[in-house]
Amino acid sequence: MTPSRFPSLSDLPLGQRPRAKRRWYKRSFRLQVMLLVGFLLATMLLAQGAYLNHRKADIVSEQMGERALAVAKSVAGMPSIIAAFETDDPARIIQPLAERVRQETGARYVVVGNAQSIRYSHPVAERLGERMVGGDNDQALIHGQSYVSRATGTLGTAMRGKTPIWDEEGNVIGLVSVGFLADRVASDAARYTLLGWSLVGLMILLGFAGAYWLSQHLKRVILGLEPYEIARLAMEKEAILQSIHEGILAVNREGQITLVNQQARRFMGVSDDHVLLGQPIREVVPNSRLLEVLKRGEQEFDQQMWLGDHPVVVNRVPIVDEGEIEGAVATFRSRREIIDLSEALTQASRDVDMLRAQAHEFSNKLYTISGLLQLERVEEALKLIHQESERAQKQMSFLMSRVADTVLSGTLLGKLTRARELGVTLEIDEHSSLSKPLTPSGQEVMMSVVGNLLDNACFAARSGPNAQSARVRLFFTDLGEQVLVEVEDNGAGVAPEHAEAIFTEGFSTKRGKHQGLGLALVSRLCERHGGAVTLEESELGGACFTAVLDALSSKPAPAR
Repeated sequence: MTPSRFPSLSDLPLGQRPRAKRRWYKRSFRLQVMLLVGFLLATMLLAQGAYLNHRKADIVSEQMGERALAVAKSVAGMPSIIAAFETDDPARIIQPLAERVRQETGARYVVVGNAQSIRYSHPVAERLGERMVGGDNDQALIHGQSYVSRATGTLGTAMRGKTPIWDEEGNVIGLVSVGFLADRVASDAARYTLLGWSLVGLMILLGFAGAYWLSQHLKRVILGLEPYEIARLAMEKEAILQSIHEGILAVNREGQITLVNQQARRFMGVSDDHVLLGQPIREVVPNSRLLEVLKRGEQEFDQQMWLGDHPVVVNRVPIVDEGEIEGAVATFRSRREIIDLSEALTQASRDVDMLRAQAHEFSNKLYTISGLLQLERVEEALKLIHQESERAQKQMSFLMSRVADTVLSGTLLGKLTRARELGVTLEIDEHSSLSKPLTPSGQEVMMSVVGNLLDNACFAARSGPNAQSARVRLFFTDLGEQVLVEVEDNGAGVAPEHAEAIFTEGFSTKRGKHQGLGLALVSRLCERHGGAVTLEESELGGACFTAVLDALSSKPAPAR
């Protein structure tokens, strides 16, 4: 039993996908995304948390200093404290008051000193009457300022608020120093910052959880593929697009080109170094009709158009995602290849029909000759034989003597036989000539130009007012490097209002599908080879088409 095949690499089970030999941390896209996003988020949160918590610690320290200064100002403004300075023993009154304030405010110490920095209060009673230490009292005692400082005293390093004590005359008589020890400030700051660090830790955990979810989501979005697998698929897709025989052109919803392969560039005649991606499709291929597909959202299949100098058959389909049109894609196939194949099949069918018609024609002539011989009319039978042989020989001799290219001679012989089969008299002007053989591409061009003009002329002659005596006349000649072809008929002619439209692709007065291509192709070929095709009124009464082409010959024909 044939094993089942997976449509693409993304449909393979994870265990069966081919993997390159890579380190585990480089191979797992999900792990890379989770670690990258998680570490980035953790780094940013830690940096932000460090800054905020440091700032919060500074604010707590400043608040403790301001609190110490506020307590100092309250003590300095107490009337009993000021009045105590007038007594013989200020410490007896000030010490109990200062200790009560210290206990109520939670300060480490509340020290009141006189103008000479002698202590009147202190948490350690044995230090009363001694000088205050720290060396930062002058700002209060001399300049009368209130301030916050950080200094080391007898009880340790502390945040201290100091303010002067004023008497009723406005003189500085002492100062108050209230302190909170640094370890107390640090513990308070740590208590406040602990919540901040806890929140940072929580956010880091949530960040890693979000990074894990994001990695899982991205893995699902990219169909479970690893980056190197996506890169390989992209390279395979690009190789496939560039190697297929059809041209591919895609646009986004704004009508800008998003994809074009090599075959499409060849159709448009654009080199590889010419930048097409991002260009508006209206400027690059005005007749692409992709904008109409974007607008209507309808598919179009097997439509004919010209892409540069190439006739192509195009399919156009919109790109739909969740009901919204996101773009459109067009694929192009060379119509020349299709036409060549169709013409080959048609020619084979025509050859069979021609042989059948010739067999029928010669069968009738053989019966006629047999009847004449049975009636013993030998001379008339021989005359009929010589007449038919002479006509065929005359056509062959004319083409061999006047047409240097054997391929064109064969085409003209086939057209003569086909015209006779259709009941149309096809005349080749006796002054026609082609003195130089054609190049291989010139042969294809001449077969297309002469074949289409003669086919149209035969149809016009048979469907015109002179259908019983339908006539077509052909004249061709090479003038230097140019070739001139003139085909006229005795049909109804071309209406004046259609004189320009008949060379437009798709326009035709014939009924049925796949019409309006012959004259458009002739016009394109003439323009491509430095010439043109024109319409005039024929001397036979119908239309006369004159085609001029350049550079179809290869070298002069050898002398006969």
